[in-house]
Amino acid sequence: INVCTQRSTRYLSAISAARGLHKSALDVAERPAPEETVTSSFGRFIQSVQPRHLSPTVLQRSKRMVLDSIGVGLLGSTTDVFELALQHCQHMYAPDDVSFVYGRQGVKLSPTLAAFVNGVAAHSMDFDDTWHPATHPSGAVLPALLAISDMFHNDSKPSGLDFLTAFNVGIEIQGWLMRFSNEAHNIPKRFHPPSVVGTMGSAAACARLLSLDRNQCSNALAIAASLAGAPMANAATQSKPLHIGNASRLGLEAALLASRGLEASPLVLDAVPGVAGFSAFYEDYAPNPITSLEEHEHSFLIETQDIAFKRFPAHLGMHWIADAAAVVHKTLAGLKGGSISPNQVQEILLRVPLSKYINRPFPETEHQARHSFQFNACTALLDGEVTVQSFHPEALQRPELLALLSRVRVEHPHDNPANFNIMYGEVEVTLVSGDVLRGRCDTFYGHWRNPLSQESLQKKFRSNAGAVLSNERVERLIEAVEGLDHLDDCKPLLAQLQ
Repeated sequence: INVCTQRSTRYLSAISAARGLHKSALDVAERPAPEETVTSSFGRFIQSVQPRHLSPTVLQRSKRMVLDSIGVGLLGSTTDVFELALQHCQHMYAPDDVSFVYGRQGVKLSPTLAAFVNGVAAHSMDFDDTWHPATHPSGAVLPALLAISDMFHNDSKPSGLDFLTAFNVGIEIQGWLMRFSNEAHNIPKRFHPPSVVGTMGSAAACARLLSLDRNQCSNALAIAASLAGAPMANAATQSKPLHIGNASRLGLEAALLASRGLEASPLVLDAVPGVAGFSAFYEDYAPNPITSLEEHEHSFLIETQDIAFKRFPAHLGMHWIADAAAVVHKTLAGLKGGSISPNQVQEILLRVPLSKYINRPFPETEHQARHSFQFNACTALLDGEVTVQSFHPEALQRPELLALLSRVRVEHPHDNPANFNIMYGEVEVTLVSGDVLRGRCDTFYGHWRNPLSQESLQKKFRSNAGAVLSNERVERLIEAVEGLDHLDDCKPLLAQLQ
């Protein structure tokens, strides 16, 4: 009906022009006021969010996300996959010295390529933050905003509050899109969530920082939907970090194309029978318009749903099983005088959720190890913890670790679903002596129910950023992020990252 009405309106308008009639008279008679769609409500929300809408809690939590994401990105700039991505961009594209690259002094790329390689860095070690429903929200948004900020002229950089406003818009859009699907609440099986909602979040954040109008913001989302999606089959490979790099880059490109006037579907986020829009990514997608800031007091999702920050670089599910194994390690070390030998162990039973891509009995690469219940449990059982160094090649091939891996058996209890909000990890070790030791973790330290303290978060940042920056610059970065909402422009932040 709407299509027919639009066609008839255009037809009548053409006739009126040909006859020299007053066009507005026909418009009033034939064109009803358009109803707000889900897609247009998102465009309105993106365009209308102002710094005053960010509560102290939202500001503090988002600054923690920015700090952590920069830290893991800086550490990620030391990885092989980052180097591959950077070399590709430098060799295959014309030089365009605009936006900085993590960990590379004097190296700059075009804004979209900088967003890409910095996004790859953020996820190169699977050390970035995780939200519920399941996604990595910051890595897709922050690199794009930093690249745009570098793109602006030196005397027109966004203020710190404008930067945080755009960042929170990008996070919020991801959260709402995932809440339209029950499928999105669980550990994914089909699409890697950051490649889907992350691309949309990047587009939304960039549209807000570029001050696009309502229609352009809606178009940015619709364009981004055509650029989104990556399969879970590439998890535990070097290609998985490309998902977030592409989400950041392509979201930025979507916003830039929308700013130039490129149009796209005005119903891409709506549930239109027979025509898949964003619903192509989630089979049970059931959207609603986003709350109007003008009519209601909008509470950002991050206000009530905090973020999980990882203590070691691996899939989030590994943190439950590692902490459960660390409990057993502590008990076993006490019984055996501090040293733990595989010869003491008869069997290791892991009770974890059923999720095929993180069930890897004998991982052969660091990326497989980051996605292996077995590897992380046995590492924590041997060492009492999992660290950055646990995934170095020599650590993966330790004879004692391989011996423990051969003794692992896995169960998937029905009361342990593949859902980061309600799953648990349990380790049961049967010793050669017949003794049985058990450890269980329901909520690890760093989970949104048990968040890292500011001291712990800064300790993680210092360790990560210190891999490529001087101590002085690391401290200046902490200071710049902590005071970001008070900066007249974000040059002090960008200066430490150049």
